[in-house]
Amino acid sequence: MGQKGLDFKHKEVINITDGKRLGFVQDVCADLESGSITSIIVPGNNKLLSMFSNSNDIVIPWQKITCIGDDVILVEL
Repeated sequence: MGQKGLDFKHKEVINITDGKRLGFVQDVCADLESGSITSIIVPGNNKLLSMFSNSNDIVIPWQKITCIGDDVILVEL
């Protein structure tokens, strides 16, 4: 998954566990030392995932991404 951070903008994120649409990628977090992406951020108000962030944003760790397509990103939460 050698994607650039800007490639994720405007891709829809779908949870394959329940088929729920989580929203569109708003931002990405990266490790500046290694240059690798560590997580993606989707705006939302999912209380289950609020432990990852102080706001309503859903922070999805890179390890939870299962597939990155042209239009969507599949995650397993």
